[in-house]
Amino acid sequence: METNELLREPIFEIIKNQLKDNDPKETKETLDRLKKEEFDDFQSKQMIGQCLAVELFDVMKHRKPYNNERYIKNLLALPKEPFD
Repeated sequence: METNELLREPIFEIIKNQLKDNDPKETKETLDRLKKEEFDDFQSKQMIGQCLAVELFDVMKHRKPYNNERYIKNLLALPKEPFD
């Protein structure tokens, strides 16, 4: 997935809030798992951000409701890129 530099900062802010609030808990679990798999903090958050981007795209482009179930499914599948 191609990186959009303008979106990275707000997406990383969402990740920071998810980690702080432990909501969903799978964000922290995924971050910890990816770091154990030898990805650094930035790489891990970048991958988590891809999962968020999928959800944000659907909300903004297709006016669909946020799909937390799909977000978590994509988190659990990382480092496989989310295409769903």
